[in-house]
Amino acid sequence: MAEVVLDKVFKRFGNVTAVKDFNLQIHDEEFMVFVGPSGCGKTTTLRMIAGLEEITEGTIKIGERVVNDVPPKDRDIAMVFQNYALYPHMNVYQNMSFGLRLRKTPKAEIDRRVREAAQMLQIEHLLERRPRELSGGQRQRVALGRAIVREPKVFLMDEPLSNLDAKLRVEMRASIAKLHRRLGVTTVYVTHDQVEAMTMGTRIVVMKDGLVQQVDSPINLYDKPINKFVAGFMGSPAMNFLVGTVQDGRIKGTNFDIKPDAELARKLQKHSGKKVYFGIRPENLGLRGDTSIPEQDNTIKATIEVVEPLGAETILIASVDGDQTLVARVDAHARVVAGDRVELLADPAKMQAFTLEDERNIRFD
Repeated sequence: MAEVVLDKVFKRFGNVTAVKDFNLQIHDEEFMVFVGPSGCGKTTTLRMIAGLEEITEGTIKIGERVVNDVPPKDRDIAMVFQNYALYPHMNVYQNMSFGLRLRKTPKAEIDRRVREAAQMLQIEHLLERRPRELSGGQRQRVALGRAIVREPKVFLMDEPLSNLDAKLRVEMRASIAKLHRRLGVTTVYVTHDQVEAMTMGTRIVVMKDGLVQQVDSPINLYDKPINKFVAGFMGSPAMNFLVGTVQDGRIKGTNFDIKPDAELARKLQKHSGKKVYFGIRPENLGLRGDTSIPEQDNTIKATIEVVEPLGAETILIASVDGDQTLVARVDAHARVVAGDRVELLADPAKMQAFTLEDERNIRFD
């Protein structure tokens, strides 16, 4: 087992800087998730840890050893790729044991490790099959098994579930989380799916344009986002943002006049007369008369554009001030239809506000 430390790491491709001043300490046995939109640098960073990309500047350590110039095969890591990378002419047993055979591991030890991993992943009955005879989920388990038998210091996983259907992704998320708890191996996991990140990570690194935006636990990223990008990226449906003007600690628009809790109201005083982004998550909105949110100075007048019944809840998509959109998650039996003019209540304790200039969170200034 080992910790992974990245110190002032840069990666440049010609004139393009893909990763900028990346600093991170991944603790021993931690499950760290890199998340962000396509092109943010998360996979490039993972590949630098693996040794598949040379770093331009900085230092990477695995355990006590600086690995900048150490080839991938000598870093004591195991990588699981998006495309599984199984050998089609080998059966499952041969695929899982291939790396060990290259290292001249004794046959008895290979057999023990492969069968233990297969039992752990519930694929013992598939050991004689070839990849073409397996489902997508079974192939992914084989790829995981091939990494597990290496008994590495660090697992590196690059969007390993992105080729699976939605139901299977949920099942495999749970399987990988259970494996991590059982094995206790330091794991770095890359995904663009924020739900995957929230449900799996001990901590999460949110990236944008090669820069780390915030490193924190899933709940802190959700409740205490450092800026508008993090607030909007984490959560599904995403946080709502309305542009309003600050007056006397309130945020006002043509069809809303919001009074946040005392803490945020006090911090808004410094922004009096300025426009800001008012942020509220869909689950922190409710229909007047049909919500537990107290009726205070927190009303938003909106026109329902779309109603999406999901069984356990209903998603409302509404327009505010004509050109701004709001999404609310309300009771499944809410009696509204498209075209209705409604009043939505916003929970004052859950409100956020962000500056228009640099989009930082005013609540945590």
